[in-house]
Amino acid sequence: MGDAVFGELGVIGMRGCEKFIDEVDGYLKEWRRHSNEGTFVIDASCPRFGSGEGKGMVRESLRGKDVYIISDVFNHGVTYTMYGQTVPMSPDEHYQDLKRIIGAIGGKARRISVIMPMLYEGRQHKRSSRESLDCATSLQELVAMGVSNIITFDAHDPRVQNAIPLHGFENIRTSYQMIKALLHTYSDLDVNPDNMMIISPDEGGMSKCMYYSSMMGIDLGMFYKRRDYSVIINGKNPIVAHEYLGRDVAGKDVIVVDDMISSGESVIDVCQQLKEKGAKRIFVFATFGLFSNGLEGMDQAYADGLFTKIFTTNLVYRTPELLQREWYSEVNLCKYVAYIIDTLNHDQTISGLLDQSTRIRKALTEHRENLEK
Repeated sequence: MGDAVFGELGVIGMRGCEKFIDEVDGYLKEWRRHSNEGTFVIDASCPRFGSGEGKGMVRESLRGKDVYIISDVFNHGVTYTMYGQTVPMSPDEHYQDLKRIIGAIGGKARRISVIMPMLYEGRQHKRSSRESLDCATSLQELVAMGVSNIITFDAHDPRVQNAIPLHGFENIRTSYQMIKALLHTYSDLDVNPDNMMIISPDEGGMSKCMYYSSMMGIDLGMFYKRRDYSVIINGKNPIVAHEYLGRDVAGKDVIVVDDMISSGESVIDVCQQLKEKGAKRIFVFATFGLFSNGLEGMDQAYADGLFTKIFTTNLVYRTPELLQREWYSEVNLCKYVAYIIDTLNHDQTISGLLDQSTRIRKALTEHRENLEK
């Protein structure tokens, strides 16, 4: 009975996820002794016509299978040809391709789960005036097409799941992997309240930072953003200033925790203020490193000594240039995603995977023991 599964496993990687999917597939084959029996990856694609229109194609039967579709809707490194021009794919186009593949499955799969590491339109999570609620709409659209479970990581606001209260929505933390990567990279870190602090760059990230603070046993500080609500620039009200609230950071190593780095302007401003207040080393944890304004600003900030290292996951596309930067460190989540797929496919609870507290405490205990040697 131990080998009974809900349905035969199938994994589909949308465009741009090929390397990630290969690694996940490798773990699944290793754990299930299928190393010589092919792959769990389903042959599927979304070809496009010269006009830019597309279609979803699945080249093998998915009848009765338990299908997991992984989609990085923020992969701008993927392109297609439209009217002779090479066009980078936007989140809208990635999302449309995801729906095309679900449509191509045609209801034949026994269960469809979508793993969307960074939630499509997740930043548009609430309505403040007459504006669209794209994230809520997209979630409802996916479940209406037959998706039974949506899995995402460090959602900008996990309350978006209220749009689909009768369907599965898993918001998974990356805290353990981030802490583990930091401790492995900097073995000299003294994790105690006298030498280290957690900093939230805004009020929205406080709950995430409170978790880090309690798990690591160190103090918490925060910045709040003063915005100019009279204008909108690049789709948002510009930040006038970051104001700090918290204990003295002088002489301490500091971890700034956020769900994403978009342009990078906010994190640079926060790091600059922390340095002016006497912070020692500054490490940045960001689940998703988009760097939408390029890397020059971050290069200059690093050259100016504003931060020591930026850690982001491989859950979204990273440019080859970013991977070569001295100030950047990648946190690999492929094995964790494979664990999630393997557990769910066996119809077992993932509560143990979602609760990272035991593993964080173990990693910190081992680090402190090594530090004392």
